[in-house]
Parts: sequence; C-alpha cells; structure tokens
Amino acid sequence: MPELPEVHALAADLEGRLRDRVVARLDLLSFAALKTFDPPTSALDGQVIHSVTRQGKFLDLNIGDLHLVMHLARAGWVRWNDGTRPAPARSPKSPLAAQLLLDDGTGLDITEAGTKKSLAIYLVEQPTQVPGIARLGPDPLSGGFTLVALQDILAAAGRAQIKGVLRNQSTIAGIGNAYSDEILHVAKMSPFKPAAMSPDDAARLFDAIQTTLREAISRSEGLAASELKKEKKSGMRVHGRTGEPCPVCGDTVRQVIFADSTLQYCPTCQTGGKPLADRVLSRLLK
Repeated sequence: MPELPEVHALAADLEGRLRDRVVARLDLLSFAALKTFDPPTSALDGQVIHSVTRQGKFLDLNIGDLHLVMHLARAGWVRWNDGTRPAPARSPKSPLAAQLLLDDGTGLDITEAGTKKSLAIYLVEQPTQVPGIARLGPDPLSGGFTLVALQDILAAAGRAQIKGVLRNQSTIAGIGNAYSDEILHVAKMSPFKPAAMSPDDAARLFDAIQTTLREAISRSEGLAASELKKEKKSGMRVHGRTGEPCPVCGDTVRQVIFADSTLQYCPTCQTGGKPLADRVLSRLLK
C-alpha cells in the first residue's frame, strides 16, 4: 500500500506531467471504484488540471472547479500512459480500473491488482467531502505537528499499542503498516508499547517519525511513478524483511501475523531481545 512518502512523490511526479493540461474524459472500467455520482464524471470533460497534491494517503487532482480524489488502498497504483495503451474491454480480470485521458491522447491508467478491490475514486467540489479526508488527523510533516502535539496524541491514546496509534489515519495522517514498522525500529520501541509514554520516549518517537519519513521522501524525490514501489521496498530496514539480519545489530528480523496484516521488528533493537508472541504461529505449531 502506498503511504505518505510514495504518495508525496507520486503527487510531485504527476504535478509535473498534468499541471495546466486539459482533460478529455474519465473512463471507468470498474464502476465499483467510483464512490460518488454527483457531479458526474462528464463534468471533467474539457477542464484544466490546476494541481496535484497529497492529503494523507489520498491523491487530490484539482480539475477545473472540482477535485478528483483517489485512495489507492492496498493494491492500487497510477501509471503514466503515453497514448500507446488503449483501454481494454471491461473485464473482471483486468487490473485497469479507470483511465484519465488528456486531450492529446496521453493520460493516467489507474490500476488495482488482485481480487480484493478497495481502490476508491471520488469526484467532489471540496476534498473534505471525502469521508476519509474529513477524518484525517494532522500531517506528520506539517508545521503544526510538533513534539507537544505528538505528546497530546499519545496521552489521549493511553494504553493503546503504539503501532496501532501510528497507523490510525484519524490520529496521524499518512503513516501505514510499513512506515510504522520502520519508525518504531528507528525509535527502538516495541510495536506493543503503550502510547502513553515518558517525555524522553515521546521525543525519540517524534525524531524517528521525522527522520524516517523525510529520508524516504528524499530517496523518492524525482523518481517516476513506475520506480516508486521498488524504491520503497529497497529502503526498508525491517518491514518485509522477515528472516533477514537487522541492518543495525545483525539479529534476525521477526514478524507477528494478524488476520489481515503482519508487522516486522528486531528483537534486539526493540524488545530487549525477546521475540513477541505470535498467536497465529502458536496455533500452527500446536
């Protein structure tokens, strides 16, 4: 799933390609992806694209007086189409969910792999009309996201596990499963640590949030959309690296499996050398 750094870089790449361009039309191949019906997608025809920005993990294309907002979910992505890939016939097997076509025949292919479809496209007058955007917490790279602001968030979360707090988009916008793993590794914290923590721990977590996200953005800066997934994977220290040596201490990276996701961590760096209980694995071993 693309998170804040990838969506930030994707927005920057698309801004350079799309700004001041004219939309011919939006073709939908997966009607389920479109979550709004008024205004109709035909309202985009002939309109100028003013900007492409990021709202948490949402892409926001300001087109004419409207906003075409996309949440790429777990398996969605956007690819530049130079005009050589025509829209295929509608098929449940095709990953192509929609095409945003420009007046010169180029445009964007909006895709979603797999069978679990969660890609969401909205056409609205204001971004805050999208429920997910209306509920977003503060952006961790904004000027208003200070150490004091983080301490207030952690105090309000109380005994909730810090991994879940970091992933909660209503609490902090843009951090998902992958970068919460990375942030906690940098901060040397267990993912199960309670959110209400000491001032020193909160300061260490704040610094880890800032450095992890900004370094990821720096690595992605200037990359085309087609290169971002590879860059994200190559830049990870522990996420997605179960069984590999920790780049800091050399211990083996472990994982905990949940119903719909997994987390990765280093026991030596984060949990005092103790492996975390993995209930799924424990059930399999019985």
